[in-house]
Amino acid sequence: MRRRVAVTGIGVLTALGEGRADTFKGLLDGRCGIGPIRAYDASSLRTRIAAELDGFAPERYATRRELRMTTHGDRLAIAGAALAMTDAGLSPGSTPYAPERSAVYAGGAKEISNPEHLLEGSLAARAEDGRADFALLGERATSAFHPLYYVEGLQSAALFHLSHAHGFKGANAYFHGAADSSATAVGRGYRSIARGESDVVLAGGFDDAASWWVMSKTDGLGLMSTRNYAPTEAYRPFGQGRDGFVPGEGAAFLVLEELTAARSRGAAVLAEIRGFAATRASSRLPAPDADGRPCAPDADGRALAAAVQQALREAELSPTDIDYVAAHGSATACGDLGEARALTRALGPAPDAVGSCVKPALGHLGAAAGALNAAVCALALESGAVPPTLNLTDPDPRCRALDWLPGHSRELPLRHTVSLARGLEGQQTALVLSTPTSGTPISSNPMSGNPMSNTPIGDRRTP
Repeated sequence: MRRRVAVTGIGVLTALGEGRADTFKGLLDGRCGIGPIRAYDASSLRTRIAAELDGFAPERYATRRELRMTTHGDRLAIAGAALAMTDAGLSPGSTPYAPERSAVYAGGAKEISNPEHLLEGSLAARAEDGRADFALLGERATSAFHPLYYVEGLQSAALFHLSHAHGFKGANAYFHGAADSSATAVGRGYRSIARGESDVVLAGGFDDAASWWVMSKTDGLGLMSTRNYAPTEAYRPFGQGRDGFVPGEGAAFLVLEELTAARSRGAAVLAEIRGFAATRASSRLPAPDADGRPCAPDADGRALAAAVQQALREAELSPTDIDYVAAHGSATACGDLGEARALTRALGPAPDAVGSCVKPALGHLGAAAGALNAAVCALALESGAVPPTLNLTDPDPRCRALDWLPGHSRELPLRHTVSLARGLEGQQTALVLSTPTSGTPISSNPMSGNPMSNTPIGDRRTP
């Protein structure tokens, strides 16, 4: 018998606000956080729009020492996790659980130290003829590079900072990738509790996908929208004429607990996680589509459909039980078509479920997008309201696997939901979240399927 897993806290940091209250209300109201890039000069890029945070102050969540040792992405993680812990009613270092049974799982796409530190140091290794001179670099590295350059550049640095801040000393892992990474972090956290390894888990993801470093690479892939003239209307998943996604920055973290223990301590149980599965499509990118853009793996949807089916099997649910799907919605020609085909394969040709994609409002949060979709499912279950898919004014008839709720949110009595996340190189994930009910633990093996708070955590600044 596996233990039941409750979602007791959600911390989200998006262009619509800090905390789940602001973000979810903004989604239900149909607001959009996408606009012209403000953080740097984006005139050299083809895509010059993004969903950036407005007024984010990392010093509200991190100490001076942490600020000196972290990148912008790490600080997003620290803030998102702090919001989730506060939402769950758990204070730093004082949870009712043993530290060794308190776990942290995080997903991200961090690659380097702060880009400005990289550029400043690299210039010191430039010979007179413009070429890289490694002997010169060796002579000047100590003074040329930021003192904490290598420390701040550690990919899994956020894992250390989150564990340290909240006193968690149990199981932990960092997953690197796209949206699938944070979905995997949540799925791994769910299984850690279900199989008795942990009692409480902090799981989610973060990404500065709108930063100069990330945009300078992604811009050349041909996967982002170039509707710079209409920022709020640019992201158009499942619609005809869609031309790619728009990046966003932010974080999404969930606090998971064993259901009985959570109820015993008086925690508000927002949702129950009942299933998780991950699959992989082709190991290489298929040939470009008719417009010359790279076509994502799993264009026929078979791998994603398998993930949904396996997650439902683990949850002991049938396709007809699903009421809502939080779609990935990359807004690429092949990506959306493959996702629609997957849902038709997994749920049937005419399912009663509805679906929506929140990325037109929040941007594509990169590695944080998977955990964000899981949070959206939990909030929809708690509130009985489902956010809309913005900008879907001309649906692609080939993508009508579900009612995508174009334009307006809807109040619905929800029981079971599915959260989707996909990776650029074929990773496919599905999480099943349900309304928590009384009852006995679910019988299957956890591996068989292969009031809203917006208050930041206590001020942790040093004098």
